[in-house]
Amino acid sequence: MFSLVNLALRRGPNLLFSNASVTVHDGERVGLVGANGTGKSSLFALLLGQLQADSGECRLSPGQVLAHVAQETPNDSRPALDHVLDGDDELRRIERALHEAEAAGDGEQLGLLHGRLESIGGYGAPARAARLLHGLGFAPGEEILPVDSFSGGWRVRLNLAQALMCRSDMLLLDEPTNHLDLDAVLWLQGWLLDYPGTLMLISHDREFLDAVCGRILHLEQQQLNDYSGNYSEFERQRSLRLAQQTAARDKQQHEIAHIRNFVDRFRAKATKARQAQSRLKALERMEVIAAAHVDSQFSFRFLPPAKVPNPLLKLHDASVGYGDSPVLGNLRMDLKPGDRIGLLGPNGAGKSTLVRLLAGKLPPLSGDRLPAQDLRIGYFAQHQLEQLDPQASPLLHLQRLDADATDQALRDFLGGFGFSGDMALTPVAPFSGGEKARLALALIVYTRPNLLLLDEPTNHLDLEMRQALVSALQDFPGALLVIAHDRHLIRSTTDRLLLVTGGGLHEFDGDLDDYARWLANRRGREQGSMAAPTETSRTDPRERRQAAARLRQQLAPARRAVQKLEQDVERLTAEKHALEKRLADPWLYEDANTDRLLDLLRDQGKLETRLQETEEAWMTALDRLETLEARNGGEKDGWTSNA
Repeated sequence: MFSLVNLALRRGPNLLFSNASVTVHDGERVGLVGANGTGKSSLFALLLGQLQADSGECRLSPGQVLAHVAQETPNDSRPALDHVLDGDDELRRIERALHEAEAAGDGEQLGLLHGRLESIGGYGAPARAARLLHGLGFAPGEEILPVDSFSGGWRVRLNLAQALMCRSDMLLLDEPTNHLDLDAVLWLQGWLLDYPGTLMLISHDREFLDAVCGRILHLEQQQLNDYSGNYSEFERQRSLRLAQQTAARDKQQHEIAHIRNFVDRFRAKATKARQAQSRLKALERMEVIAAAHVDSQFSFRFLPPAKVPNPLLKLHDASVGYGDSPVLGNLRMDLKPGDRIGLLGPNGAGKSTLVRLLAGKLPPLSGDRLPAQDLRIGYFAQHQLEQLDPQASPLLHLQRLDADATDQALRDFLGGFGFSGDMALTPVAPFSGGEKARLALALIVYTRPNLLLLDEPTNHLDLEMRQALVSALQDFPGALLVIAHDRHLIRSTTDRLLLVTGGGLHEFDGDLDDYARWLANRRGREQGSMAAPTETSRTDPRERRQAAARLRQQLAPARRAVQKLEQDVERLTAEKHALEKRLADPWLYEDANTDRLLDLLRDQGKLETRLQETEEAWMTALDRLETLEARNGGEKDGWTSNA
């Protein structure tokens, strides 16, 4: 249990919230929501003792064990299973004490420690840790791989598994679904429903909040407001409160106007002066009701495409993969205006590979990809954020798309995505992940596509921006195909579900609830194969090292290719930035230096072409590596050279 009593918290000079008073009881499941920057993560830091209140009190029950997801991504050569087991501090303390007792030959202490180990379920801890890893998307056998063989996104999952491994009294989760696919989100939802302790959850996934939480704390306008019920109930209560506040304010403003009119008319008349003064004092004592406020700063829509051919795109008996190895085959698909498709499938099945084929980023190995002549694709993938120019502002990004548009028109457009004022002129480099994702979406929207291919578009987006995206997609006149772990987005924008599994594409006869049951049945069939290998690998270090070495040997050529191309991209990017600095020198633009300026501009064009070609080769190599890793047990998107 914890209580906040008249608490105020600042970060630097900014007041996040004040006069916050709330009590959370043991076993409650509380969602903490609010716009980015309102203080949600800072409140978590306060509970963890990393921040101090500026005034008021934060009271926690003595002896509580708090678990949270570490922010630093691990980078060591120990097996993933050992990293997860570190989440159980008492288990690790007993293991160290056992080692010391064995070294000292203390039989009595050994007996006591083994008894304690049994009482906390220590003998089954490796199997429990392996189940956590499997639920979060790691394939059986991957628990023996070293931590530094996984990409950054998968290391975040390792940290999440470590937090879940802790036998805690209170669990603090800050955006736990950001790096998960739908399968892992559904598994985590089920795990949290069985969690016996107190849960505090920050999330922008409304269906996840609905399923897991029974109470919502909302940070808004420097206030912490308490609502009973799940997120949908919070929205209903908040809408009612705002409507009542608006009505009360309108009534009060009418009353204030009436009093002022009376005072102005009769203040000078002796017979009415006392009444006028009395009403002035009443007006001074009146607590003015604030105007109801809605936080959302996002409002945009897709403009009608110039042309909408029918069909937009066809796949005819196509297969797709890497090298000579198909991932998916016998693909037949007609995408037509008005199609609204949600793409489902277990981890590693090839969903992103299919989208890359549709986007023209991968050629078919066989069969045909047949685009319409006037096809214009808006493709969003997670690596889109990395392709933003860190030195360019949002306005400059748009100007590169449309040199003829006025600055004011472009700034008006950017305002709908939250880039207003000086932010529209700020370089992208220091932007948060959410801000970069909004800009990437803005660039897609501006091109007026007639086919949208969206691969996890809601990662890093807050609830208000997600709702704005849902509203815009509902009115989109072209075709939409989306992969998302945000079930609200899928339910609200799609009317047809396709399942990628078994190397093919199939209609899914059901809704997302049916898909959750399908996944649970599939996971149950796989669960039995995990325990024995996990225990063997845990107790046989030689076998564990040999298995890891075999897998590293299989993946080494593909990883070397990715690493070399990544280094090439970094080198060319550095050269590009150096050249841009030279082009910014006013000396170049004097008449006497025209030839030198033209030479540099030609060099810039050649360099940008080489960089674009190298980036494409890098992404193809990454996809190739993902496929190889998927065959060894899991799709690893976003592998980086430090793996």
